[in-house]
Parts: sequence; C-alpha cells; structure tokens
Amino acid sequence: MRQGGRILARVLKLVAERARPGVGTKELDEFAESEIRKAGGQPAFKGYRGFPSTLCTSINSEVVHAPAIPDRKLKEGDILSLDAGVRYPVKKGMVVDAAITLPVGKVSHKAKRLIKVTKKSLDLAIKKIRPGIYLGDISFTIQNFVEKNNFNVIRELVGHGVGRRVHEEPQIPNYGLKKTGPVLQPGMTLAIEPMVAMGDFSVVLDKDKQTFKTKDGSLSAHFEHTVLVTEKGSEVLTCMPS
Repeated sequence: MRQGGRILARVLKLVAERARPGVGTKELDEFAESEIRKAGGQPAFKGYRGFPSTLCTSINSEVVHAPAIPDRKLKEGDILSLDAGVRYPVKKGMVVDAAITLPVGKVSHKAKRLIKVTKKSLDLAIKKIRPGIYLGDISFTIQNFVEKNNFNVIRELVGHGVGRRVHEEPQIPNYGLKKTGPVLQPGMTLAIEPMVAMGDFSVVLDKDKQTFKTKDGSLSAHFEHTVLVTEKGSEVLTCMPS
C-alpha cells in the first residue's frame, strides 16, 4: 500500500499541474490511467460498480463521483475535485484512495477559503489518529473545524476502510461525537475524506446515476488520504515521500 500510495500521490500531482482552463476532463483521465499503468498499478475505480473512468472529476457543486467525459472542459473560476484509487500491484494488489480539490485559474475568495478549510480539516483529523482513540473523535474533529468556519460537512457520504477492496468497514462519517464508534487499532488502513459544502449539506444524485451534487447548487470541496494506524500514531500512505 505504501508503494501504491506513492504512485497515486505522484499521479494526482501531475494531473493537478495539467488542470487549467480549456483542458478536458477526459484528457486528464486518460493521462492518469496511463501514468498509473506505467508505474505497475491498476486504476481501482475504473469498472468498479460500473464506474467508467480512472478519475472522479467533480466540478463546483459536484461533491464526488463525477466521471470524466468527452467534451467536458474546465473553465476559468471552476474548482475541481480529483479523486482516484490505485491497486498495486495489478494482480492481487492492495488498494489506496486519495483526493484533492484545486482552483482552475483565478477563483473567488470564498472558493479559496472553502478549499483551504476542507484541506485543514483533513490535516487536523490525521493528527488525531493513533491506537486507542475512538473513530468518533476523528469525525468530531472534522465537523467541529468545518462548522466553526461556517461551512457544512456532507452527511450522506462518508469515508471508509480501504485495503483489499475499495470500500471496507468501518464507515467514517465526517460528523459525530467524541468517544463513540470503534476504537482504532494498529494495522487499520482508513480513507479519511472530508467533503464540505459552502451551503447546505444535502445532496442529490445526478441523472447520470454516478455524480452526487449539492442540492442547493453551492460549491463543494473534497480532500482524502489513505492513513495507516501505527503502533504509536499514524502514517499517511498517499503522499509524496519527503
């Protein structure tokens, strides 16, 4: 999973560098798939429950799971969430999952702040992770920080365990109470993924039956890392090595 995490971190960084006005989501998707396969991995999302692409390319009010489609191009002022998974090695490999949100060209101050707060909520949650704490402590940390900044966490979509499969137990809501839920144990691998709305937290499923969007049309941001619970704390598996 460490090796797969390095591959995924590198691919997301390279895709983010190519995300600019006028670039198509399908172009980004094809590049991501090529880079994953060249590194000896396999896109974990493509074909999963019928999902058609390597990347989720969610724009503006789209929260998660927007497939990359031909002729859809990024525009100045968009915010783009890139979510991807890698199975490494291809045969009998393990899965890692990560996401980032980035501005496309110049974006509004509010959009920048939404991105910053969502990323910070993930950073704060990761700092909490260690053996013996409750899963609810992570959920509370995310919700508390987001709501203090006058945004809302999405409630119908959650983080999850990850490893042998894309989605495993436990489910990890981005809201909750301290000292509730399962107790973390060394060896757990968790996909922590705050999804945050500028407006109301309610979501709807788009007509494509894949994409979740905010019901009120407000902007949404999404950050995610796969994190290993270690004997003394945690290790982020989906980041570039220092």
